[in-house]
Amino acid sequence: MPLWNATVIAMSLDDNEPRPKPQALGSLDLSRLSVAELEMRIVELEGEIVRVRAALESKQKHLAAADTLFGRKS
Repeated sequence: MPLWNATVIAMSLDDNEPRPKPQALGSLDLSRLSVAELEMRIVELEGEIVRVRAALESKQKHLAAADTLFGRKS
C-alpha cells in the first residue's frame, strides 16, 4: 500500500475522534488575581481572540472557495 493511502486512512480515522471541548473562560476565580495578573489575563485573552478570528477567517475563505468550485448545495 502506498504511503499516501495510509495517510488518507489515518486522517479519516482522526476525523471520527471526539473533539476536546473548549476550556470554560469563566471558570477562573478572578478575585484571587492581582491587578497585574488581571491585566496579563486580558492581554492573553485578546491574543486568543485574534488567533480565533484568524482561524475563522481562514475557514470561511476555504468554504467560500469550495462553494465557488462546487456550488452551494441547498
